[in-house]
Amino acid sequence: MENTTNRKRSGAGIGAAIAAEREELADLFDGLRAEQWNEPSLCTGWRVREVAAHMSMGFRLSLPATIGELLRAKGSLHRMTDRVARRDAAAHSTARLSAFLRENAHHPWKPPVGGLAAALGHDVVHGLDVSVALGLDRRVPEDRLRILLGEIRPRGLKFFGVDLAGVRLCADDLDWSYGDGSPVYGAAQDLLLVAFGRRLPAGRLRGEPSGRFTRA
Repeated sequence: MENTTNRKRSGAGIGAAIAAEREELADLFDGLRAEQWNEPSLCTGWRVREVAAHMSMGFRLSLPATIGELLRAKGSLHRMTDRVARRDAAAHSTARLSAFLRENAHHPWKPPVGGLAAALGHDVVHGLDVSVALGLDRRVPEDRLRILLGEIRPRGLKFFGVDLAGVRLCADDLDWSYGDGSPVYGAAQDLLLVAFGRRLPAGRLRGEPSGRFTRA
């Protein structure tokens, strides 16, 4: 009974974190200049507007519609999400793309694997894809970062194509590290991006192996 209660409390806490993250990101999007929406994000091939469109895909597409899109993409999740993001980025105004997040702050959508923590990771990481690429000084709250850093597992690293062999990620703003080997130092939220397969702008990471995770 106690374990069930603790799980419910944990789920409620993550749900509140998701809602807060979406509302804060909607505020961030509302404050962007028109030209910033067309700037490249950390997601390869996507501008800020494609990232914003992708973030609300789960709210707007029903399960049958999602399955239909996946079938049209011949079962490739990457092709499906890329095509839908590009289509919806062109179809909706930037104001609507921002509003989708705010209006669905409490939407129960979750990725197929990973539950609520994965939903939080989806929002946080895509938000960082935008803020870091644009050079905005947004700091993800520590409680959200700790949830996501605690979820890093070899299976997730493999899914995102991340090779941390011989590397230890060391946060210089939190008491957190992951892996074993030569240290790579950086802000916790930047190291979270590394774990999700992103390459960061130069100067955000330190340590001999940091070039492996930095954009040329």
